[in-house]
This record gives sequence, C-alpha cells and structure tokens, in this order.
Amino acid sequence: MATAGEKIFAGSRIRDLRARNGQSQQGVATALGLSASYLNQIENDQRPLTPGILLKLCTLFGVEPTWFSDSGDIQRMQVLREILGDPLFSAMPSPRQVQEAVRGAPWLCDQFVTLYRAFRALQEERGQAGAAAPAPQPGTGSYDAVGDWVQAERNYFDEIDRAAEALYESARLEEGGPAEMLGRYLRDRHDIRIVTDAALDSQGVMWRFDRRARRLAVTGGVPPESTAFWLAQVIGRLDYGQVLARPVRRSGLGSADARALATVGMSNYFAGALLLPYERFRRAARQTRHDLDLLQRQFGVSFEQVCHRLSTMQRPGAEGIPFYFIKTDIAGNVLKSYSATRFSRARFGGLCAQWNVFECFSAPGKLHVQMSRTTDDAVYISVARTVGHSPVSYFDRPRLVAIVLGCAVSHAPELVYSAGLDLRDDRMVIPIGPGCRACIRTDCRHRAIPATGFGIDAGSEERGVVPYHMVAP
Repeated sequence: MATAGEKIFAGSRIRDLRARNGQSQQGVATALGLSASYLNQIENDQRPLTPGILLKLCTLFGVEPTWFSDSGDIQRMQVLREILGDPLFSAMPSPRQVQEAVRGAPWLCDQFVTLYRAFRALQEERGQAGAAAPAPQPGTGSYDAVGDWVQAERNYFDEIDRAAEALYESARLEEGGPAEMLGRYLRDRHDIRIVTDAALDSQGVMWRFDRRARRLAVTGGVPPESTAFWLAQVIGRLDYGQVLARPVRRSGLGSADARALATVGMSNYFAGALLLPYERFRRAARQTRHDLDLLQRQFGVSFEQVCHRLSTMQRPGAEGIPFYFIKTDIAGNVLKSYSATRFSRARFGGLCAQWNVFECFSAPGKLHVQMSRTTDDAVYISVARTVGHSPVSYFDRPRLVAIVLGCAVSHAPELVYSAGLDLRDDRMVIPIGPGCRACIRTDCRHRAIPATGFGIDAGSEERGVVPYHMVAP
C-alpha cells in the first residue's frame, strides 16, 4: 500500500476487478455513489483514489486494500528500466516516462517484456552456437510465460484452493500423518497400491503411476513430506482434472509447452493447498507469528512447502501477509519467484550479492534473517535457508537450493523473526538492489558490473573498491 501522503493510482486494477466480476463501469460507479465520468477518470489514472472510495471498492469487491497497491507497477517499472538500459536502445527514458507507460498500458508493457525476452533468448543461443544456430526452442520462453501468468494471478487460484480445502475437511485428512492419510484415500477411493521402488531414483524419477495395474511407485529414501506431496499431486490429477484445467484454459498462454507447464503448476498448487488448507493454515500462521519450524511440525510438511504456501495466501477478503518467495540454486539461477509485494529482482542478469540468500550456502541449514532496503527506499525483513537431502552415497551429488521468504518491515511485529531486532536502527538494514545491471546505487562496494544507463568515469585521480565511478545520465 501507499504510505501516508502518497497518491494511489489504481485504474488498471479497478478495470481488472470489474472485468473479473462482469460489471459495467456504470454499475460500479452507481454502487460507489459516483458519476460514471468520475470513475472513468479514476480508471484512466487522471484522479487518485481517495480513502473513502478505496474502502468502498474493498467492500464492493471483497478485497483487502493491498489489492490496490502499486506492487505490480513498481515491478513493471523496474523490468522496463532494466530492458531499456540495453545498448540496443539509443536512450534511457526518464522515470516519469516509464511510470506513465506502465500506468497507461500495462498489457502493452508486458508484451514488450515478452518480446525482449524472446530477443535475448535468440541472441544467447546464437552466441553459444554460432551465427548459423537455429531459433531457440520454446521451453525457456514458455517457462517465463507461465511464471508471468502466475504472478499476474497473484499466485492464488481460488477454485483450486477451495476444492483442496473442501477435500481436506470431507476426507478428514487431519486424523493422521499426511502421507499415511493420503495413501489411505488413494487405496479406499481408487484401489491404488503404493509401493516403494528404489530404482526410480537412479532414473531421475520421483514417482510413476501405472493406471492399468492401479499401482503408484514412489522412490525410496525421501522424507515423508515429499511422499505426501506426490500423493497429493496424484489425487489432484485423478479427482480434480477439470478443476486444474480451467485456469489453464483461461490463461491465454499461447504455446502447448506453456500450457503443459501451467498444468504441472496447477497440480503442484493443488498439492500444496491440500496439505496446507487455507483457513486452517492462515489461523496457524497468525497464532505462531509465522514460525516456519513450528508450522512445519504442525502440518507435517517441508520448509519449502510452508514458505511457498505463505506466498499464496491472497484469497480476497482473507489475505495473509503479502510475502515474496524466491528459490535459487548455488549458481544464482532463480528456480521460482513470486511476489505479492513491490519487491522485485533482476529478470535479465545476476542477483544482488548482498541478499541473505547467498549467505545460506556457506552455512547450510542455518536460518538467516535480514532487514534490507531496496533502491526505491522500501524496507523488508526476510528469512533464508538452504534445503536439500543428505547424500545417499559417496558418489551422490545432492541438489542444494536456498529459499527466501520476505515481506515489508511494517509486518515485522507479526513475524517471530523480528524478536531481538531493533527495527529503528538503520545500521541493521542492508542496502540491496535487484542485481548490478539494474541497480542504481553508485556507492556499492559489491558491484560486479556497471549499471545500464549510466556513464563510466575511470579517471586516474582516485581509485575505489570498484575501479570506476558511475555517472548519472
């Protein structure tokens, strides 16, 4: 949300809500006690939202005030600035010009990002394979397209979420361990036998379902929370295939690859929602002050499952804390990334070296708490930890990844991790950025490459930690 004194322009978000609810501009204006022309000015960002109109909109559409935050605009502005800093473009537009583009034509901005991403993929593939390389395969672009779609949906899918929650209650899945109860459900409802097959791991397969034999084989040597997640995936595919398919059909994803990836994503979403039913989990999160370890034990799930589920708690009228969630490997490759806040990362370059996510790999398993300030002067509190399994032999090379979960520091009192932190001491706050290429900080000792859009002063009169000074355009 905007802070006191800031104006809220939310035209595109109001239009989106109207479209989702099938309401006309005149109908909404009447419900708000406004003229259609006045609402039209608000929807075209010619007028800001007043506090009174904001509250009426929340009541009318059953959403929290955070729905009208500028998080999406901030993220679009950052990625546009990153793209337009490419030498391909002759000049960097002013921040106001970028802001006007984002507010006036968010859909067009998203299409521009998609176009640039395809251009980058083509350039990178040809750079690796030579000028005669064929056009890139659609896999990476499809992966990004699905991620953008999930982000646009605020990482919340209501029909799937409610279906999973209803199943949890009707099947009384709370009466035992998750893997045990889900296994019983599959056996009783579908006559499916669950067996352990140690050979699957060597094939890179986690589970394999033989429909004809009514047999579900799962790999051995994994924690029960992983097995439970796989069983929940199978239940979703067997009993809720149409429910999982509907959001994908409405997504507008253009390629078959993207739709296939989205279907997998919806299966994963269902599994998470079944293991951590919305209202039960929301209450528990508030009662424990979002203590991730306590929530793990209470629901019998993994650290990653708890963190990811917290990032999906955006049910209209019953929202949780707006979190951002990032999963990365030791090389800095981002495997998953969602944000219900204005927090954003670089999309076309490396991550910021000052993020606590990179401290994790030097102390695996330890929880790292960080307060950080981004380049737009927003302050966040985040926790990060590695997750992975122990090697099963000397020759095993287990995958180690890091999970980051963060939110605006205004929510710190609701987090157990704020205990012992002096939230008023600026010395506790680490300055971070989206990544060197997009970061506008000129005094960072950790800079790896110059920021796009800045000039370089490598004069010989002085030398800093970084061997040049960045000059503002």
